[in-house]
Amino acid sequence: MSRIKEFNLPDLGEGLTEGEILAWLVKVGDDIELNQPIVEVETAKAAVEIPAKWAGRVQAIFHPEGSTVEVGVPIIAIDTDPGAGPVEQSTTGTPTADLPTPSAASLAAVEVAPEEGMVEPGLIGGVAPGGRTAVLVGYGPRNAPAKRRPRKGAAPAPAAPTQAVPVPAAPVQAAPVPAPAATPVAPTPALNGNGRAGGGPVLAKPPVRKLAKDLGVDLAALTGSGPLGSITREDVQRAANGTPAAAEPLTVTALSTSAASAASFGADREQRIPVKGVRKLTAENMARSAFTAPHVTEFLTVDVTRAMKALDRLRDRREWRDVRVSPLLLVAKAVLLAVKRYPMVNSTWAGDEIVVKEYVNLGIAAATERGLIVPNIKDAGRLTLRELADAMTALVQTAKSGKTSPADMSGGTLTITNVGVFGVDTGTPILPPGESAILAFGAVREQPWVHKGKVKARLVTTLGLSFDHRIIDGELGSKFLRDIGDFLADPEAALLAWT
Repeated sequence: MSRIKEFNLPDLGEGLTEGEILAWLVKVGDDIELNQPIVEVETAKAAVEIPAKWAGRVQAIFHPEGSTVEVGVPIIAIDTDPGAGPVEQSTTGTPTADLPTPSAASLAAVEVAPEEGMVEPGLIGGVAPGGRTAVLVGYGPRNAPAKRRPRKGAAPAPAAPTQAVPVPAAPVQAAPVPAPAATPVAPTPALNGNGRAGGGPVLAKPPVRKLAKDLGVDLAALTGSGPLGSITREDVQRAANGTPAAAEPLTVTALSTSAASAASFGADREQRIPVKGVRKLTAENMARSAFTAPHVTEFLTVDVTRAMKALDRLRDRREWRDVRVSPLLLVAKAVLLAVKRYPMVNSTWAGDEIVVKEYVNLGIAAATERGLIVPNIKDAGRLTLRELADAMTALVQTAKSGKTSPADMSGGTLTITNVGVFGVDTGTPILPPGESAILAFGAVREQPWVHKGKVKARLVTTLGLSFDHRIIDGELGSKFLRDIGDFLADPEAALLAWT
């Protein structure tokens, strides 16, 4: 039986096809134990530590950190019996005696290392098209001797003979074509203060016009040397003194300005970010949802002053002093209670049928350094308010640490996105695929509000509910949103009335 075992990148769930190696937790020569984490891999949903399938010694690592590997491709080789002596080495120093015969997939994944000191074509520092060096953005200078621009009037130097080499030929510059003989043209009339040959209004500033009037100079007879052929004070003074004006070629200035503008918007001022991992999955899901489910969004502004006071009283209770209590907790409770009153909201469109779910896997959208993720609390409708608070705290902490597992982000049925933490009033959220409703919770602000017939400062928020109009019609969506608002307006009365 072979001592050297290749460990392939496993399918981490939800049919994922590839993963990016974020960090190796072991190195060649390390002794590892069974189920010891050996590598951290970022999938399209989460960063996951993968444990070793065997105990032994790390014999080889096939892919460096930062590389993207397809599922099923070997990523590490482990010597499962390091005490049996050294593995036979070939002339190149590669273990050969006990290595298994590589499969076709393994051979396809093997990359031939470049010679020492060389970099593979196309990679940073390697040869790029045209013989240049690939750098982080664009290409570096051409690998050719520096050339000086020939002086005006100098004959072009004869091209040096080139020797054929087995590399793609560099582009050859065509020989200069002799210019055709100049044909006589009519002399161009001088520009007046209008910037054109001929009459028209003269371009000159009021102080210049006054100076010309005082000196008795006719502006229409002058050739302007200012921008767009406008007449300057110097033009007027030269005309008064009898000195001819030297015309400035406007074309050169225009061309120089145009060239400078074009040079200011090149690749050196652009950044290209690869679309992968969480960002890639989010983009695919949002595009699929936006163009598959017909979205409708409704808004409701609510006075939540009583709800905020209820939270303060809850925080003061002895058994809640160590619990993280936020307005989002009451929003989540309001959603769960409203779902019990309108179960159709918690459903999925399945083509020829609608699947209404009796459990609520409540998703909470979380912004992390790796992108937006939506982990969910399984069967949240069965939890007490204290259990729901603990579950939400654990969910947020795990998401911010980047340790959310793919299982925690699968199977969501209804989602809340808290845009209020960014100071935003509300939004029109896009449905996660497979869900029929998502609620946006806006910022809680102190605003003037009519309360008991008088305008007072009250704490107010705006809710935005997007829903799939194939499942939820306007009446159902409006009633669902209204009940959430009623709970937030007076949570204590709503609990007494609904439970």
